[in-house]
Amino acid sequence: MKKILITGGAGYIGAVLTGMLVERGYDVRVIDRLYWGAGPLERWKEHVELIKADVRSMSDEMLAGVDGVVHLAGLSNDPTAEYNPAANWEMNMAATRALAEACKRRGIARLTFGSSCSIYDGLPTGQVYDEDTDVKPRGAYATSKRAAELELLAMTDDRFRPTILRQGTVYGYSPRMRFDLVVNTFVKDALSKGHLSLHGGGWMWRPLVDVTDVARAHIHCLEAPLDVVGGQIFNVLHDNYQIRELAMLVAGSAQMRKFSVDLREAPLPEITRDYKCANQKFRQQAGFEPKVSVLESIETMLQWIERDGPVDFNHPRYYNIAWMTLLEEAHANLAGFPSVF
Repeated sequence: MKKILITGGAGYIGAVLTGMLVERGYDVRVIDRLYWGAGPLERWKEHVELIKADVRSMSDEMLAGVDGVVHLAGLSNDPTAEYNPAANWEMNMAATRALAEACKRRGIARLTFGSSCSIYDGLPTGQVYDEDTDVKPRGAYATSKRAAELELLAMTDDRFRPTILRQGTVYGYSPRMRFDLVVNTFVKDALSKGHLSLHGGGWMWRPLVDVTDVARAHIHCLEAPLDVVGGQIFNVLHDNYQIRELAMLVAGSAQMRKFSVDLREAPLPEITRDYKCANQKFRQQAGFEPKVSVLESIETMLQWIERDGPVDFNHPRYYNIAWMTLLEEAHANLAGFPSVF
């Protein structure tokens, strides 16, 4: 396998994955709307074929010469999905189906799909859910991801063998950095506010995984025998953590750098997410295991901030919904500005 196409290759996960694939000697083609510009791929610009395009309007020609596809493009969390549910469905479900159909027409058997462990949200708490769980997702984002999974599974045959990766809540440094993910948010708050808010005491559970491990998971499934990973669903997580535990890890790491950080209780939001997932299948069946702990990832983020700082934590580009809202407002006020949705 020589040429890989990544949809959303300039995004939070995609930028990390693109670099890893280039370092492994792959030819990489990125399809991205470039909501955040091409800056996250600056280091690899001489080695990457970058096509600015909306995943909803991809042509078959964009798949020419491609041996495998990593599909990451789409709206990536609950706030952006709820902000425009129609666009969320178009990007996360309809575009996934269209891409799979194009892969089948082109004879591309391998596709990895970045799904989400959020599809387990809403199930009874206190249990650990695996890939065989009868999921009942709630919310526009999780619903669209599950619908896309079902489309891919329905199209699976001897010539098309997609792999679905249900990614846990991601943390860690990326060239397209985000501070709207729970661990990253705590790092930002510890340094900029000096306190961390624990909603409802922070007793909720989440499955978490570092962004570099997510990228490794996609590469692993591109390189593994199709008989092992084709047509399969795998949960991708390092471990399950309570929000309270994450806050303590961040606070302790910040305090070692002489920052004063308090933990404060805060009211529960209207919708809370509280669920745990199993990761045994990916390890036992495909031989993959995440390596980067939350503590190690926190240290990497702190080192990045120290090396490249100061970071303007208030800049909207670090927050998906804030940035997309800003772009949409600019489109409404400036003729010819590309619409976000």
